[in-house]
Amino acid sequence: MVVLGAGPAGLVLANLLQAHGIDCLVVERATRDHIRTRARAGFLAANTVRILDRHGLSDGLHRHGQTHSTCEFRTDDGRFRLDYSTLGLGERHTVYPQQALVTDLLHHFLESGGAIRYETEAIAVHDADSGAPTVSVRTADGQRSRLRARYVAGCDGRHGAARRSLPEGAVRRYRRDHRVTWLGLLAEAPPSMDAVGYAVHERGFAGHMARTADITRYYLQCEPGTPPGAWSEDRIWDELDLRMRAKEYGPLRRGRIVQRDTVDFESDVLEPLRHGALFLAGDAAGLISPSAAKGANLAVLEAELLALALIDDLTRGDATGLETYSARCLSHIWPAQEFSYWLIGLLHGASGADHESPFHDRLRRARMTALRTSRSQQDWFAERYVGV
Repeated sequence: MVVLGAGPAGLVLANLLQAHGIDCLVVERATRDHIRTRARAGFLAANTVRILDRHGLSDGLHRHGQTHSTCEFRTDDGRFRLDYSTLGLGERHTVYPQQALVTDLLHHFLESGGAIRYETEAIAVHDADSGAPTVSVRTADGQRSRLRARYVAGCDGRHGAARRSLPEGAVRRYRRDHRVTWLGLLAEAPPSMDAVGYAVHERGFAGHMARTADITRYYLQCEPGTPPGAWSEDRIWDELDLRMRAKEYGPLRRGRIVQRDTVDFESDVLEPLRHGALFLAGDAAGLISPSAAKGANLAVLEAELLALALIDDLTRGDATGLETYSARCLSHIWPAQEFSYWLIGLLHGASGADHESPFHDRLRRARMTALRTSRSQQDWFAERYVGV
């Protein structure tokens, strides 16, 4: 088995296959240090924690992760909080930075005898519709070779070799550009509130998400095309203060901005998630906006489904799971996409909508009022917010 990509999807899949005695090689174009330090979202859904628990992959998150169950909305009409652990399914998130999870998964895989090739770029998957697919790879020093496998798992993202290798007409792509851009920021500063903060403002969205006791992630909506370094730190903090209404609800704890990037909101889904012996998981299967923190959680779910299907096929000759893999994943992906789309409309102004500004703003206010006042709407939100 060849697994392309050492992110959450690839490493969960590799660990599960390794635990069942299935030879597995992970191919990763980045260095080991890079994959252990690249910061990504860190909100793990309750179902993700259960999956990691089931397979003995959760020690680190239970030692160092923090449970989270409250979000706060700030608008022109005031602020309100939802403790979603008391609503819907009664579940919480676990805040655990993705780079920490990847480090745990990598350590577990290598300790159990797993093999990974760093600084090796997958160029293409060949003959996926045959019984003997191969993967052409290139190392950092330019050496090329071919890897042979019974199956190939494409966990290498939307721009990886797995997607590029799909022949014309093999899959259908569903795509949407939401026309929303976030400036993502990592600050060396303690959290300023004990909740995830969503601020809706006429100047654009602002968000507050705790990561650790000393690190906080912030988001600022900005114009599409804005370079990550376009805003000074003073401007960033002043804009966060304004949009999060620091004068009314308390000052933000400032600190050095240690990382910044921009995120353009796009969603896409491929159907089916299989072409012959090539299977897609994680961002290679579908891209979802970061507004609802579903990406890593879907990746872990898909990895478990694929691993169990491969184990059945390779150890018992039962291909049923592989035949239903795509449909089972899509039954989770599309509800997540729907909730993400709803949340984008709730948090952003008309620049991210297809409607005239006054109409969209009134719709958004009606949605926020329902979320603030209706228990049934709160239960609906809670179930979809923390569920996958």
